[in-house]
Amino acid sequence: MSTTDPKPEKKRLPRKEFAPDVRLETLAVREGLPSTEWGENSEGLFLTSSFNHPDAATAAARFANEEEAFVYTRFSNPTTMMFERRLAALEGTEAAIATSSGMSAIMLLVMGLLKAGDHVVCSRSVFGSTIKLLQGEFGKFGVQTTFVSQTDVAEWRAAIQPNTKLLFAETPSNPLTEVCDIAQLAEVAHAAGALLAVDNCFCSPALQRPTKLGADLIIHSGTKYLDGQGRVVAGAICGSEQLIENVFVPVMRSAGMSLSPFNAWVVLKGLETLSIRMAAQSASALALATWLEAHPGVARVYYPGLPSHPQHELAMKQQGGLGGAVVSFIAKGEGAEAARRNAFAVIDHTRICSITSNLGDTKTTITHPATTSHGRLTEDQRQAAGITQGMIRVAVGLEHIEDLKADLASGLNSIV
Repeated sequence: MSTTDPKPEKKRLPRKEFAPDVRLETLAVREGLPSTEWGENSEGLFLTSSFNHPDAATAAARFANEEEAFVYTRFSNPTTMMFERRLAALEGTEAAIATSSGMSAIMLLVMGLLKAGDHVVCSRSVFGSTIKLLQGEFGKFGVQTTFVSQTDVAEWRAAIQPNTKLLFAETPSNPLTEVCDIAQLAEVAHAAGALLAVDNCFCSPALQRPTKLGADLIIHSGTKYLDGQGRVVAGAICGSEQLIENVFVPVMRSAGMSLSPFNAWVVLKGLETLSIRMAAQSASALALATWLEAHPGVARVYYPGLPSHPQHELAMKQQGGLGGAVVSFIAKGEGAEAARRNAFAVIDHTRICSITSNLGDTKTTITHPATTSHGRLTEDQRQAAGITQGMIRVAVGLEHIEDLKADLASGLNSIV
């Protein structure tokens, strides 16, 4: 074969066949790989580190990525691929790559796209560990980050530099539930020749599909709503096949922030109930937020489904008319110390809510962000993000709403 001959088309693994207009709820249950010769109805769990090949030439072709096949579980496994295909289908992207956690997905994103001297524009309202990773860890290797207002598009535009390669947003944000305009940020990014990545953890594709609004990449912590029952840690990046295959898979093969097949299988099964869980939990969250807004022990409530939320109209447009399942509120108290004391009192009075910083569970969780999820930030960073000592975050589960109200009332009534 001469050097001018076209490269043979890459051999692909089989796909399930669906009608082009099949709906998200069906994809959440059915997308993946065809069943094996055994005809299993529930997806198989492939607990193996490596895979056999029929001959040396086939092994060589597979290791050279000339044939889509399973080689080594660090970067290819049937169970993991089923999760990746299903999540990509739900997000409306060409491909996805699974990672060991949500934070490892962000690490893979930056390692794949950026080098020393490149610049990132990021919302200052993102998860605390994201700020630490970008500013601290990647800052040591020469990646520069400018943090801007979540909601002020002019600030994002003004922060653009000639070396800006990535815009990163999380919407709604954790824990203030601030909502950014994805479509406008996409315009800003693309005008600068940069990519827009959106963390879709709070909404999931059941409520929001950022690529439909112009985002290039979607980040997930599968630990949250994708699993839905607080069982495993997982993450993923969704995007174009070109970016996934040519940018992120090579880094995964070298760095190995891989999702285990067992965890992939758990999240794969969680996706089957994603839509009905998000609808039910969003309805309860709206009811709880409405109740909290009227309680005399509450200074302020943050929930996109409330008309009082600053970005309510935008949230309803982007999130399919639902506000999500996370409600944050400020316990009344004069001064930081009193506010913190009252917030702790509310949390400690609960008997149904789980005191944990995780979210996305069918069990309602409650936490004090300033000392847990954002505890590693400086006080100045917390203040810039609007995270005060009186703030409490509740991720609403599937308990009866009246029981949740009563659980929070015991603490709120004690501080009035």
